Amino acid sequence: MKREILNKNRNITAKLFILIFFLFLFCFILRLGYLCLAGKVDGINLKEFSNKRNTKKETLYALRGNIYDINGDVLAQTINSYTIIAYLDESRGKLNGVYQYVIDKEDTAKKLATVLDLREEKILSILNKKAYQVEFGSKGRGLTELQKEAIENLNLYGIDFITTHKRYYPNNSFLSYVIGYTSSSEEKDMNGLMGIEKEYNDVLTGTNGFVEYQKDLNGYKFPNSNEIRKEKVDGNDVYLTIDSNVQMSLETAVGKAKEESNANWIIATVMDAKTGKILGSATSPNFNPNTKEISNYLNPLVSYTYEPGSVMKTYSYMAAIEENPNWDLYNTNCQTGPYTIGDDVVSDWNKTGWGLIPYSRGYTLSSNTCVANMIKNYLSKQQLMDFYKKLGFGSLTNIELPNEYTGKVKFKYDVEVVNAGFGQGITTTPIQQLKALTAIANDGVLLKPYIVSKTVNSDTGEVTFKSKVKEEGKVASKQTIEKVRDLMYLVVNADSSETTGSSYKMEGYDLIGKTGTAQIANPKTGRYYEGKYDYITSFAGMYPKNNPKVILYVAMQRSYNSKVLPETVKTIVRDTAKYLGIFEETPELNKEISSYKIDNYKNKEINLVKEKLDELSANYVVFGDGEKVINQYPNEGIKISTKDKVFIFTNDTKTVMPNLTGYSVKEASVILDILGIKYKMVATGYINNQSISPGTVMNNEIEVVLN
Repeated sequence: MKREILNKNRNITAKLFILIFFLFLFCFILRLGYLCLAGKVDGINLKEFSNKRNTKKETLYALRGNIYDINGDVLAQTINSYTIIAYLDESRGKLNGVYQYVIDKEDTAKKLATVLDLREEKILSILNKKAYQVEFGSKGRGLTELQKEAIENLNLYGIDFITTHKRYYPNNSFLSYVIGYTSSSEEKDMNGLMGIEKEYNDVLTGTNGFVEYQKDLNGYKFPNSNEIRKEKVDGNDVYLTIDSNVQMSLETAVGKAKEESNANWIIATVMDAKTGKILGSATSPNFNPNTKEISNYLNPLVSYTYEPGSVMKTYSYMAAIEENPNWDLYNTNCQTGPYTIGDDVVSDWNKTGWGLIPYSRGYTLSSNTCVANMIKNYLSKQQLMDFYKKLGFGSLTNIELPNEYTGKVKFKYDVEVVNAGFGQGITTTPIQQLKALTAIANDGVLLKPYIVSKTVNSDTGEVTFKSKVKEEGKVASKQTIEKVRDLMYLVVNADSSETTGSSYKMEGYDLIGKTGTAQIANPKTGRYYEGKYDYITSFAGMYPKNNPKVILYVAMQRSYNSKVLPETVKTIVRDTAKYLGIFEETPELNKEISSYKIDNYKNKEINLVKEKLDELSANYVVFGDGEKVINQYPNEGIKISTKDKVFIFTNDTKTVMPNLTGYSVKEASVILDILGIKYKMVATGYINNQSISPGTVMNNEIEVVLN
C-alpha cells in the first residue's frame, strides 16, 4: 500500500514538473517572440543597444595649420608624434613568420632602455603585466621620428607605434612672443593661448572628422565591415610678414645686448617703412614655446606700456611746425635751464641747461625746457592732444596680435601738458611708436602696422586672405615732415657737443632718429624711482633719410651699460640694410631679379641639378663632392628670388668644414645643422671668422666657433 502511494506521488510530481517546464518553455517562446517583434526590453531598443555596444567611433583629428615667415620658412608646425606600445598576448601569433608579440621580455627591456628615458627594471615591470598590450607612460609618448627610427632599428618583436600629432616650434625661442604657443602639444587639445596662435586660432584650427565601424570584444575592427566616415578638414596656414634673416639679426643683437647691459628687458623691432610690415621683433627675456617655461605672459611689442621719454619730442616739434608753417626754428631761441610752471619746476637733463639756444639745437640736445617754451609759444594743450591722437597714441593699432594695450595719453594741467611734450606722464607702446614713425617716413601719411601677410588653404594652396597696405590719413604736410627729418638727421650726425645722438652715427647709412630717456614710475608710490639706472632708454629712427625704407625702434629698461643701445642699433641697421639690399652697389642694383619655386632636388644627379639651377639664374652653393644630392635648403615648394641663396648638399664620403666667412648667422646655422657639424655661434649678423680652417675634415667631437 505504501509503495503504491509513493509511486502515485512520484507520478504527480513528475507530471507537475513537466507542466512547469512546458509553461516556462511557453513563456520563454512567447517572450522571445515579443522581443523579436518589438525589439525592446524595458523601453531599450535591443538593436540599437547591440549596435552601440559593438560600434566604435574614432575621431579623425584635423591638423592645425602651420605658421610661416614671409619666405616660407616654418615657424610653427604640426608634426608626427609617436606612442610606443608592446603587444603581450600570445594569441597574436605570427604574421609572415614574424612574432606579433613580445618574446623575450628581458632582452626587450634592456634594449628599449637605451632609447627611452626609463630604467630597464621599470620597462620590464610593464612588460610583465597581464594585459593584451601595454604602454610606457609619459616617457613612451610624444616620441620623435628619430626616436621611433632608433627603436625600429632594435628589431624587437611585438613593438608597435600609435601615430598622433603635436605642435612643434623648430626654432625654439625664436620670435616666441609673436608666434605664441598652444595649450597643449597634443592634437586633440591644441588651442592658441598667446600670439598668432591665439589671434588666429580659428583660422589655424581645422574641423575634426570621424570613422565609425563594428568591433569585436577586444575593440578591433571586424574584417570587411562597413564603416561610416566623415573626413577631417585641416586648418589653414598663416604667413607672417617676418623675414627670418632680419629676425635672426635682431635675436642675436638683442641677446648680446642683454649679456652686456644686464637690462631688465629689451625690445627691438624693424618695420618696412613703405608698407607697415613688421619685418622682425625680438625681445629679451623670451621663452621656448616647446617647453613653455614663461616668466612674463605679456608681449612687449603690444602690451608693454611705459613713459616713452624724449622720443615724443619728435611729435611735439612736428605738431608745432605743422601749426606754425612759417616758424624758423633755427633762428628762434628758447631759454634752457629750470622752467617754472606754477608750483612746479621743469629741468633739463643736465639741470643747468645751455642758456639761450635755437629751438633746433634744443631738439638735438633734447632740452625739456625748450619743449616747455615751445608749447607755451606755439601750441595749445588741445592742439598737442589732438596731434598725439591723430598719430595713434592712446588708441589700439589693431595689429594682428592679442592683448594689445592702448596706453594713456591724458593731460589737464599746464605742468602735465609740458611733461607730456617730452614724454613723461603719458604711456605708449612700442607698436604705437612704430606706427607714428610711418608718418615721418611717408611724407605725413600714417600707415597701419601689420604682421600677417596672408592665410592659405593647407590642402589646396588657395590664398584665403591677403593683407594690403592701409593708409590711415595724412597727419602733416610734406614740408613739415622734411623739417622733422632734418632735425632727426642732426640728432645722429651733428657734432657730439650739439646732440645727444652722436654715438649712433654711421658713415654711409644716412640713419636719422631721436634718442629717449624716461624715468620709471613706481606703481606703489606714484613717484619715480631715483636710482642711477632707473630709466628706460630708447631710439626711434629710420634710414635712409630722404626716402626711408626701414623704421626701427629699440628700447631697454635699466641698462647698466650706456654704450650697449647705440651699438645694438648700429648692428641692426648694418645687418638689415645688407639683408634687404638697401645699399647694394650699382652692378647689383642693375642686375635683373626674378622669382621661382624650389623643386625637389634630393636623390638627383648633381650635374642635372646644376643645369636646372643655372637655367633659373639661381644663386646656389654646392657642399661636398658627391654625385647625388642628399639634402637641400630651402625645401621643395618654397618661392624665392634669384638673389636668395640655395644650398645643395651631396653624398660626399667625408664631412668637410666649409668657408662660412661673409655668410649670415642664419645661413651658417642652416649649413652646419644639415652637415651635422657642432658649432658655437658668437657672431651677430654675419660671420667674420671661424675657429676651424675651411677644408678640415670634421667629426662629431669637433666644435667650430663662429665670430
